[in-house]
Amino acid sequence: MRVSIGTNIKEGPWGGGNLFAKGLKSYLEKNNHQVFTDLSENNLDIILITEPRKTSESSSFTHDDVLKYLKYTNSKSIIVHRLNECDERKNTKYVNKFMINANKIADASIFVSSWLKNLYISQGMSLNEKHIILAGADKTIFNSKNFIPWDKKSKLKIVTHHWGENWNKGFEIYTFLDELLDDEEWSKKISFTYIGNIPKKAKFRNTKVIAPLSGQQLSNEIKNNHLYLTASINEPSGNHHIEAAQCGLPLLFINSGGIPEYCQGYGVMFENKNDFIQKLEEIYNNYEVYVAKMASYPYDANNMSEEYLQLFNNLLKLRHEVLSKRKVDLSQKFFERKIYNLKN
Repeated sequence: MRVSIGTNIKEGPWGGGNLFAKGLKSYLEKNNHQVFTDLSENNLDIILITEPRKTSESSSFTHDDVLKYLKYTNSKSIIVHRLNECDERKNTKYVNKFMINANKIADASIFVSSWLKNLYISQGMSLNEKHIILAGADKTIFNSKNFIPWDKKSKLKIVTHHWGENWNKGFEIYTFLDELLDDEEWSKKISFTYIGNIPKKAKFRNTKVIAPLSGQQLSNEIKNNHLYLTASINEPSGNHHIEAAQCGLPLLFINSGGIPEYCQGYGVMFENKNDFIQKLEEIYNNYEVYVAKMASYPYDANNMSEEYLQLFNNLLKLRHEVLSKRKVDLSQKFFERKIYNLKN
């Protein structure tokens, strides 16, 4: 199988989409499939659109590039669109409309949570073949080796980490926790560490801030703590809480976006600032109950990649049927092809 993933894969600290592409590429190659990150190969079986916005550093090709490829190079490639972004995540006003339009050329769509799938369907996305595949992290890096759970005698060490510095990443709650640590009673019981980038208006007084980390360094730092907090708003999936859960840390997580789909059963959920302290106390008092559950946390990159491979294989087995349902118009006039060839 020849697969192209539309991501400019980068090394070092970057976003979850980059980690996804690295993990999937590695898995497919280990299973003897050819993987590309551009459209130079003229006989691709699967083209996976991961970021159709050409202004994004992570995008290696857009839906327009894919449409040209179908029209002028190989119309039998199957187009899959992975969606992990939305306006609701960062209070933008253009992403959903753009993604719905880009999705029109897809033969199948993959969403990182049912929350995101339902969001897009409610806003008018067409009914092509739709799938939900939950994300996962690299278990060779993010695992519970050398993790020491809280002994309930020392301070409970709470941690979170984000690459993005948008306020919706959870900074209302992170700031609230930082202020809570002004209280001597709480500062004797817990500490809070933030790993990653922070917005300028976040003024921490009691929080330990560490510059962005990746890979084994990040895993080691996460495992220096006992409890993981995520307060990210309208997060379609997020890799941060997955990495922490694989390291063995129970989760204190917000009821927002797709996060509960990844965290339910592996910690305590809160709604907002109003019930945060109550839920923090709940997991503080019952830590041993929740930490015991973490060994069965199921979401890792291998399981995720296996689901992608199974879907790709199924689509190829049904290629004729899939292509017969394609709605995008690939008809072209001779002069269009001639102009395209002159430009390229």
